[in-house]
Amino acid sequence: MAKCAAITQAGTACKGIPIDGSSYCYVHHPDHAAERRRHGSRGGKRGGRGRPASELQEVKTLLANLTARVLREAGTEPLETGPAAVANQLINTRLRAIEIERKIKETDELEERLEALEQGRQQGGSRSWAT
Repeated sequence: MAKCAAITQAGTACKGIPIDGSSYCYVHHPDHAAERRRHGSRGGKRGGRGRPASELQEVKTLLANLTARVLREAGTEPLETGPAAVANQLINTRLRAIEIERKIKETDELEERLEALEQGRQQGGSRSWAT
């Protein structure tokens, strides 16, 4: 089976399958450069995968502090159980929001991949997707 004629940024030959009638795969085909930039720009605006990890670490720190205060550990300002319960509910709401944001990002990425596959299939004719 033919391979893409492009050389990757790492200096190795691309292993992608060329679009029919071309020697380049979708990722390297010059006719699709503007579309790839548009997709890349949209992806960059959403934020990286590292952001949820830092948010989760912040939530874990809040929970540890809240627990220490409710249990009246040495060196912490005591907190009554009522306000602590409300704080815990707010933290749980924040965790749900982080999870929803993660799922939206994942869905967006899958939609982009599906769109690229559909375009490749339309341009590739009757090629089978079986591997």
